[in-house]
Amino acid sequence: MIHVKSLPGTPLYKCGMVDIIDKACTEAEVYKNADIDGIMLENMHDIPYLHSKDVGPEIVASMAVVMNEVKKVFNKKPIGIQILAGANEAALAVCKATGADFIRAEGFIFSHVADEGLMNACAGSLLRYRRQLDADDILVFSDIKKKHSSHSITEDIDIVETAKAAEFFLSDGVILTGTATGSPADQSELEAVKKAVNIPVLVGSGVTCENLADFVEANAIIVGSHFKDVGHWKNDLDIHRVVSFMEKAKKLRSAGN
Repeated sequence: MIHVKSLPGTPLYKCGMVDIIDKACTEAEVYKNADIDGIMLENMHDIPYLHSKDVGPEIVASMAVVMNEVKKVFNKKPIGIQILAGANEAALAVCKATGADFIRAEGFIFSHVADEGLMNACAGSLLRYRRQLDADDILVFSDIKKKHSSHSITEDIDIVETAKAAEFFLSDGVILTGTATGSPADQSELEAVKKAVNIPVLVGSGVTCENLADFVEANAIIVGSHFKDVGHWKNDLDIHRVVSFMEKAKKLRSAGN
């Protein structure tokens, strides 16, 4: 994960686009050299986040520019994007414009209450928009029972049924998380969802060197916080953490084979 620095127009924006791009490209180079399988860009520093309906063109344009430059560095493996909060159509547009491969979508199925307010399901409109863009090759991986959100309005629908609903609504994969950034997903939920659906199941938070073995059954793992200094997402990338994580991942893969 590349947590793009605060973008123009956001409360914490301080530096120009050149510095933002340089930072993202430097991190992409580290990931490339560590033989990471793929990367994803996210406007994590744009706190407090806007609801998808309020995300402006300055954010979309900025993320497209950053993505275009990062792709020049990390150009032989999958690369994706998430635009917070829940700006899934904007993320698709950036992917289409830059030749990126996938998006991480919030609020794909069912409603939930997030930090930014009520998020409603978007699968129908999102996948129609993907078709309009002639972008069916761009994969949509959707969060289910996502972090930083209340799911009391769907508490009668468990994680397995939620995953099945996402599959039925043509999600290309589902993402399991803990309750917040840096908190791990539930291993038992991973096992249950893997048995229930025939699409990829990703783990999207809280994976570290220490618990990586618990999540080897996932089809992919999204790592952000653990790669940063002392494991906090706001800090700079720690090269040693990235390298040691990938060394362990390769050992676990070899053992599994």
